[in-house]
Amino acid sequence: MSPLVSVGDAPTLAERGRDAAGMALVALLLGIPMIGLSTVDQGGALRVLTRWPLLGVFVAVAFCGRLLLRYALDLLKSRRQKRDRGRSAGAAATQAAWHGGRVIDAVGWLAFAVALVLPFVFADNRYFIDVATTVLIYVMLGWGLNVVVGLAGLLDLGHAAFYAVGAYAYALLATQLGWSFWAALPVAGLVAAVFGLALGWPCLRLRGDYLAIVTLGFGEIIRVVLVNWTELSGGPNGISSIPRPSFFGLPFAPPGDAPTFAASFGLEFSPMHRLIFLYYVILALSLLTNALVARLRRLPVGRAWEAMREDEIACRALGMNVTNVKLSAFALGAMLGGVAGVFFAARQGFISPESFTFNESAIILSIVVLGGMGSQLGVVLASLVLVLIPEIGRDFSEYRMLLFGAAMILIMIWRPGGILAHREPTLRFRGLRTEDR
Repeated sequence: MSPLVSVGDAPTLAERGRDAAGMALVALLLGIPMIGLSTVDQGGALRVLTRWPLLGVFVAVAFCGRLLLRYALDLLKSRRQKRDRGRSAGAAATQAAWHGGRVIDAVGWLAFAVALVLPFVFADNRYFIDVATTVLIYVMLGWGLNVVVGLAGLLDLGHAAFYAVGAYAYALLATQLGWSFWAALPVAGLVAAVFGLALGWPCLRLRGDYLAIVTLGFGEIIRVVLVNWTELSGGPNGISSIPRPSFFGLPFAPPGDAPTFAASFGLEFSPMHRLIFLYYVILALSLLTNALVARLRRLPVGRAWEAMREDEIACRALGMNVTNVKLSAFALGAMLGGVAGVFFAARQGFISPESFTFNESAIILSIVVLGGMGSQLGVVLASLVLVLIPEIGRDFSEYRMLLFGAAMILIMIWRPGGILAHREPTLRFRGLRTEDR
């Protein structure tokens, strides 16, 4: 019998077709303004050009790709069900979770390989390297907030405050005390962690919307202080001339009397050297963040975060110190946000309070929710979506944010739980072996 024919609970061809048609509709709605329409200036008049054939190809690819993907997933599911027939429900669920983890690991390693070779492929494209660096900054911010929201289940609307604390801490240490980027990086992260503890302590008894309101107020307090404390932060004018990191003391500057990066390695000077170096710096920081969070998730503190996310009252009843669990989540998330802020300040060379508004906190929270709360790979995918969609929509001027909002709504309708919508526990009990029973 053909696998396209319904057997038992297997989806029918009509169900797969409806699912693929829904994907094609999403592609059509996103593709009309981005692919099917374009504007050109002809003799001083604005003319709209249509590219319906290209749009048709885009929709057809989305339909066929979704149909084939659904068919492949259903086929794999059917084979697993046949193989797991006779096993206990717990064993089957464990096996399915194991296979899902293997797929996610494979996608993660593929993404790492692409990120590693990307600067070599686009070595002459400054715009592409800048956009990729921005994506990695938001990945790191998303992973930091994912500890608080995705793992611990604490709704935080003021994450940009820790982002700002890290950036301003580095700016002051570098401009006032002459600290280098590498020396100031851990110190600024610790300063941000202290602010995280300062936020977490009065919020210990708050949950849900009440906690969100307090964190929102904390973010606004930090921004208003930065705007008005001109002696420390420079006020609305911000802080300029922030030193950029060097390659072990070798600056990325034209050849001169002092040794430079290009001269030391016998290369012709290019401004791209500094951009590529900054890209690899934020890539290394992001990988360290991922390794740290992944390790902590398997430790008792990480399991306590996930337990508190599922049921805080049950955790209290079991004697868990919820106070320390909450403070640890706030401190770690704030530290990671502060480290991202240090890199942002070093990359820009200038910071001001306008870079750390509530809009930044909303974008970071959207990355966590859109990617799937608790999912590390989901944060990466959501960062790509939320950074690239506005970049693609730059040609549409004032309609850019309208397209951005419409895309987010469509994605959340299609995947209400996030791109990777699963909340599997980090550690799962696999059952007793036969000889242990």
